Amino acid sequence: MTDTPTPNVMLFAAGFGTRMKALTKTCPKPMIPVAGRPLIDHTLDLAKALKPDRVVANLHYLPDVLTSHLTPQDVHLSPEMPEVLDTGGGLRHALPLLGPDPVFTANTDVIWKGTNPFALALQAWDPARMDALLVCIPSARCWGRKGAGDFSADTDGRLSRGGDLVYGGVQIVKTTGLADIPDPVFSLNLLWNQIATQDRLFAVEYHGHWCDVGHPEGIALAEELIAADVV
Repeated sequence: MTDTPTPNVMLFAAGFGTRMKALTKTCPKPMIPVAGRPLIDHTLDLAKALKPDRVVANLHYLPDVLTSHLTPQDVHLSPEMPEVLDTGGGLRHALPLLGPDPVFTANTDVIWKGTNPFALALQAWDPARMDALLVCIPSARCWGRKGAGDFSADTDGRLSRGGDLVYGGVQIVKTTGLADIPDPVFSLNLLWNQIATQDRLFAVEYHGHWCDVGHPEGIALAEELIAADVV
């Protein structure tokens, strides 16, 4: 484990949640109840367990609902108007709140069962070798995952595209490369591609279980995972 401080945290909460269909007509996806709590709170608890100086969430769709919920929890807000900026553009837009140092980013539509993924990433983070460290899960331990994996890792943990590893939605990333991307709206995939060309894109494997809650059937699966006796 490095002696670097806990990075600040960026929570992605701006999306429309279109895969959730009618469930997000009047409720932003991060506020959909899972096991009796808003979905975003499951990720927020994991992030806050590491006591970062600052947690930031981006907002776009139905922002007032999220503002009312997150402000009392000391989450700083990064509104995106008039258009949603995607993960890369949203992260760059939030940098005045996050600062120049490496940050955690986290998707808020997943459930983790096992080790805290933020703690796992922080323990494995080596900024001398890495510009991004992604927490990845073998597809066999992914609940509700649709489609193939995202990455393969070599024996050192260095990532390449295609394979059995699924990106779980938590990473530590250096943000300096965002300035080199001209588009205002873009995915973090563009930053990862840039980092990979320099052999500085890495993974740490998550040995617990993980559930995608980006679609309606994922809610029941996530609640089953939370209650399940699995590690």
